[in-house]
Amino acid sequence: MRLLLVRHGQTPSNVRRLLDTGVPGPGLTDLGREQAEALADTLAGEGVGAVTASSQVRAQLTAAPLAARLGLDVAVDAGLREIEAGEVEMRGDDEAVVRYFGVVTAWLGGDLAAALPGAPDGHAFFARYDAAVAAAAERARAAGVGTFALVSHGAAIRAWAGARAVNLSARFVLDTGLLNTGVVDLRGDVDGGWTCESWTGAALEAVQAEAAGAGAAGEPGSVF
Repeated sequence: MRLLLVRHGQTPSNVRRLLDTGVPGPGLTDLGREQAEALADTLAGEGVGAVTASSQVRAQLTAAPLAARLGLDVAVDAGLREIEAGEVEMRGDDEAVVRYFGVVTAWLGGDLAAALPGAPDGHAFFARYDAAVAAAAERARAAGVGTFALVSHGAAIRAWAGARAVNLSARFVLDTGLLNTGVVDLRGDVDGGWTCESWTGAALEAVQAEAAGAGAAGEPGSVF
């Protein structure tokens, strides 16, 4: 199977660089809506046969143009929501962002008990995200679909892909950004595991080499 993990379009909180992880959360900016329309153009010919979005409004608004173009409904699954920020919710200062990504770093290092006060730990995050991916894969399989898209969130995609794709390292997903409507292309299945084929349209090997050479860092304050 082919799994396309798609980050939502730009939101007002992205512009303000806030840790905005609540439900339902903000909608899209004008640019975000343009990005969603462009995403539909980009993925219209990729054979997507099923579309699922998180329970956060920005993901559903991003998924809608693609689904409409393909004549599909958008399924909604709360398991695809962003990693909760707990007590640093709606903050954008450096300390808050470092604390938030410190938890993600701990999870990718194997410490799933790490958590911000007021937010679930890694066991809970991976359990809900794994379940959402499995449910979407089953819906696609039942419909005879080989390619399905999940519209989700920056930190959640990076954490889940970093833990579940056999060829992605923790360093890569933490150092490499995922821009609004960026797509992570995975191949495999729930039982056999996943391999990342490309990251935001570029072959994984090329992106990894560029990230290693430049010491690239994503824009942590705008990934939610």
